[in-house]
Amino acid sequence: MVIRKSRAEIEKMRRAGVIVGETLRRLRQLVEPGISTRELDAVAESSIRSAGAYPTFKGYRGFPASICASVNDEVVHGIPSARQLKNGDIIKIDCGATLDGYVGDAAITVAVGEISPEVRRLVDVTRESLLKAIEKMVAGNRLYDVSYAVQHYVEERGFSIVRDFCGHGIGQRMHEDPQVPNYGRPGTGPLLKEGWVLAIEPMVNQGGHEVNILSDGWTVRTRDGKFSSHFEHSIAVTDSGPQVLTAGEDGEIIL
Repeated sequence: MVIRKSRAEIEKMRRAGVIVGETLRRLRQLVEPGISTRELDAVAESSIRSAGAYPTFKGYRGFPASICASVNDEVVHGIPSARQLKNGDIIKIDCGATLDGYVGDAAITVAVGEISPEVRRLVDVTRESLLKAIEKMVAGNRLYDVSYAVQHYVEERGFSIVRDFCGHGIGQRMHEDPQVPNYGRPGTGPLLKEGWVLAIEPMVNQGGHEVNILSDGWTVRTRDGKFSSHFEHSIAVTDSGPQVLTAGEDGEIIL
């Protein structure tokens, strides 16, 4: 069952979302060759806690860190470690914060130094597919209008959609109904209504869509070893159109 949020609840989610947005902004600035994913995780936890929230991911189903840090062919759910980033890498940083019982959840892909034109295009297409999906977050549209917006933009440009993982509803819990796949038939699925809040998160592969989960039980990698990109924001359906709840304090959508 989809839990519709009141305006007051959406405002609470916005306050949690600002913490996520500002944390991602800070981490984006820190990404450079030589920094470790564990160092980024420490900054994220400090940023979230200093704002009066707590890191949603830490301890969630046993996850050991405050961010997911997935590098290159790692799609999502990478565990921060002593691994140092190097020139030409890309890192997917997924971050969640809980404040006053409500969750914000967002992710960005960041280039480390100079990346190849092919990988730059992958990242750009993934980012733009999220923006296309956000445009569809309007009352009266169908859920798979959102999904298809991602699929159409990505596949038309020669990349593939990860099908084993998807976006989700969000609110007082990080994962609520409905599931939000990044593919679907337009004009189908439940009707979007004011008060719906969805975490939309395109996961796009340079090669095939197939993935594997590593022995750590968390890290998801592309089966063919090619790069993957990931962006996510928490979006509310409102009477004035889509509202990005995980934008920064100044309203900038962190991408």
